[in-house]
Amino acid sequence: MKQSDVSTATFARDLGLFDATMIGVGAMIGAGIFVLTGLAAGEAGPASILAFALNGVVTLLTAFSYAELASAIPRAGGGYSFVRMAFPGAVGFLSGWMLWFAYTVACSLYALGFAGYFWELLQHYIPSTTEAISSVIGANPAILIFTLFIGAIFIWLNVRGAAVTGKAENVLTVSKLITLVIFIVFGLLVVFGEPQQVSENFTPFLPMGFSGVLVAMGLTFIAFEGYDLIATVAEEIKEPEKNIPRATFISLGIAVLIYLLVLFVSLAALNVPGESTWEFLGRFKETAIVHAADAFMPAFGVALIVLGGLLSTMSALNATVMAASRVAFSMGRDRWLPRRVSTIHEKRRTPHIAIILTGVILLVMALTLPIEAVGSSASLIFLLTFAMVNLSTIVLRRKHPNIPRKYRVPLYPVIPVLGFLLNIFLAVYQFNFQPIAWYITIGWIVVGLLLYYAVFEKEASQVEPQVLIPKRRAYETDREPSVIVALYNPDNIGVLLDLAVPEARRRGMRLMAVSVVHVPPQVPIHEGIRFAHHKESLLTKATKIAAERGITLETDLIVAHRASDGILAAVSRHNAAALIMGWKGYTNSRDRIFGEIADRIIRHATCDLMVLKIGQKKSFEHCLLPTAGGPNAQLASTMVGAFASELNMDVSACYVVADGAAEEEKQTGMRRMTEVLDDITPKVRSTKRIIESKSVAGGIARESRNYDLVVIGAAKEQFLKVMLFGEIPEKVARYSSSSVLVVKKYEGAVRSLVKRVFG
Repeated sequence: MKQSDVSTATFARDLGLFDATMIGVGAMIGAGIFVLTGLAAGEAGPASILAFALNGVVTLLTAFSYAELASAIPRAGGGYSFVRMAFPGAVGFLSGWMLWFAYTVACSLYALGFAGYFWELLQHYIPSTTEAISSVIGANPAILIFTLFIGAIFIWLNVRGAAVTGKAENVLTVSKLITLVIFIVFGLLVVFGEPQQVSENFTPFLPMGFSGVLVAMGLTFIAFEGYDLIATVAEEIKEPEKNIPRATFISLGIAVLIYLLVLFVSLAALNVPGESTWEFLGRFKETAIVHAADAFMPAFGVALIVLGGLLSTMSALNATVMAASRVAFSMGRDRWLPRRVSTIHEKRRTPHIAIILTGVILLVMALTLPIEAVGSSASLIFLLTFAMVNLSTIVLRRKHPNIPRKYRVPLYPVIPVLGFLLNIFLAVYQFNFQPIAWYITIGWIVVGLLLYYAVFEKEASQVEPQVLIPKRRAYETDREPSVIVALYNPDNIGVLLDLAVPEARRRGMRLMAVSVVHVPPQVPIHEGIRFAHHKESLLTKATKIAAERGITLETDLIVAHRASDGILAAVSRHNAAALIMGWKGYTNSRDRIFGEIADRIIRHATCDLMVLKIGQKKSFEHCLLPTAGGPNAQLASTMVGAFASELNMDVSACYVVADGAAEEEKQTGMRRMTEVLDDITPKVRSTKRIIESKSVAGGIARESRNYDLVVIGAAKEQFLKVMLFGEIPEKVARYSSSSVLVVKKYEGAVRSLVKRVFG
C-alpha cells in the first residue's frame, strides 16, 4: 500500500461509448448543416462539397490530438484544460477567454438560424401573417425580434435550470439524423432517376476558383465543432482510454458523411430553370435547404426540414448557452473573471450570473452583426482553439512524458504539426473575406489581456496550483486489489478505520479511503469541483488519523450526481475486494431497507460488503458473533478473527433456538459455534452462548446490549427485489443499541446471473 499526499478529485463514470458518441454527433449535426449549406454553396459553388470534405480532413487532424489528450488526461473542461496545463498563465487564461467567446458567438448563429427558419415556416404556411408583419416593420426587423425572443427564452430556461436528460438528448439526436436521412433518400432517388442532371449541376465545379473553397471552409468550419465536447465530459466516460478515441472518430465520421450527402443531394437533385443550383442555394443562404426540400420532396418535405432546423437550432442554442456560461462560471471560480460570475443560485442551483452575462453578449452580437460575420467569427475562434490544442499535444509530450497514453497520435509529431499549421492557415485566410471577424477576435483578445494583467494575474497565480497533473494514472485502470472504506461523517473515521485496517492486512491488500462530493442533478457535474474542498478536509483528516496509527492510506475523491454511483465507481476503479461503509441505523422511506444509497450499493457492488451501524460506544472490547452457517457467516467469523487480534477483543459466539427447544437442537448449535470459533485464532478469548427466544432477531438484539459490537453474516437471499441482507440481519442492525456490522460475501458470477433473471 502506498500513501497518497493529495487526493485528486475525479468524477463518477456513467457514460458509455454510445452516450459519448451521441454527445459528439448531437453537437456537430446541429444547426450548422441547416444554416450553412446555402452560405457555402454561394461562396464556392459545387466545390462547396470539396470545402466540407477538406474541413473534415483538417478536423480529423485535430481530432487525433483531442483523442490522445482527453484519454490520457480525462479532466472536465476539454481543450481549455489541455491548453491551460500546457501553457499556464496568460495563455491559459486566453484559452478560456476565447472559448467563452466562441461558444457565445455560436449561440448568436443558432439564434439567428432559428429566427430564419421560423420566418420561413410562417411564410410557407401562413403567408398572410408574414405579409402583415412585413408591411408594418419589415422582414429583417421581424427576424431580429424572433432572434431576441428565442435567445431570451433559452437564457431564461438556463437560469431556471431546465435541462434535457442524457436519454432525451440521444432521442433528439437520432430524430435529427432520421430527418436528414429522409431528405438524403428523396434527393438520391431524384439523382438516380436523372443522372444527366448531376453533371450539369456540377459544371463548372469551381466557378469561384479555389479561393472560394477556402472562403467556404473558413465560413463553415463551425459546423465541425462539436466532437470536442466529448473531451469536456471526459471525466464521466467509462474506460476513457478506449471510449474517448472511439467516440471522437465515430461521431466525426457520422457527421462528415451526413454533411457530404446533404450537400451533394442539395446540389445534384435541384432543377432550377435559368439559374444554377449553387446560385439558387446561395441566394437563400441559411434557408437554402428548405427550398431544396420544397423542390424535390413531397408536400411534407418543407415541414420536415423546417421542423428539423427548428429542433436543431433550439437544441444547439440551449447546449451552447449552457457551455458558454459554464466556461464563464469556471473562469469566475478560478478568479479569472469576477468572483460573482461563479455565483450559484441558492434555490435553482444554476450559475445565473454567468448565464445572464453570456446571454447579454450573445444577443448584442446577434442583433448587430450579419450572419456571415457571426459564423465566420465563431469559425475563427474554434480554428485558433484547435490550433492551440494541437500545439498542446506536442508541449505536453515534452513537459509530461510520464503521463500514460494508451492512445497516441499516429505519425507524431507530423499530424499535430500539420493540424496546427492548417488551422492557423484557415484562420489567417479568413481575413481576406471576413476582416470583421478578425477585428472582433483581436479586440476580444486585447480586452482579455488588459483585464488579465490589470486585475486577474495576481488572483490567477493563487489558484494555478489547482490545475493538478495526474501523478498516478493507475487510478483509472487499477489492477492491484484494495479494501475501500467509504467516508461521510468525520466523527466516524476512526471507527471505520479500526475495522478496515485489520481486514486489509488479513487480505494483504492496500487500503483506500473514498469520499463522494454529491452534486444536485440539475447542476452540471463538473461544477462539483467547487464543493470538493469540504470532502478534501475529510480525507485529510483520515490521512492524519491513519498516519498517527502507523497506517498506510490512499485516498480518492469522486464527484457524482448520486453518492451511490460515486462509491460504485470507486469499487470498479480501484478493483475493490471489500468495501466497508457506515449506516445511520434507520431510513425515512418505507420502500427502502437501509436507505437509498446503501440499498443501491448492496445490490450492485462487485465485492464483499461490510455495512456498519455505529452505536454509542466507538471502541470495541466485547464482540457478539451470531452464527447459523453459510458463506456469509463464515466470512463474518473470519473477519472477527482479524478484528479481535488487532483490537484485543473477546468474542462470544451465539446460536438462537426457540423457547423450550429440544436438547438435540441446542447441541447442534454448540457444534456450529465450536466450528466457527475453531477458525478464529486461539489467542482470542472466546465463549459460547445458546439464546432461547421466540424471534431470532429479537434474541440477538436483546443479547447485544451486553456487547460493543455485533458481527452478523447476511442471511441467504431468496428474492433480490424483497430482501438485501435478509430479514434477521436487517432487524438486528436496526434495533440493536450496539454497533452492528452486517457482512455479505460477493457471489461473483452467480450473483450476476441472478440479477439478470430477477432484475
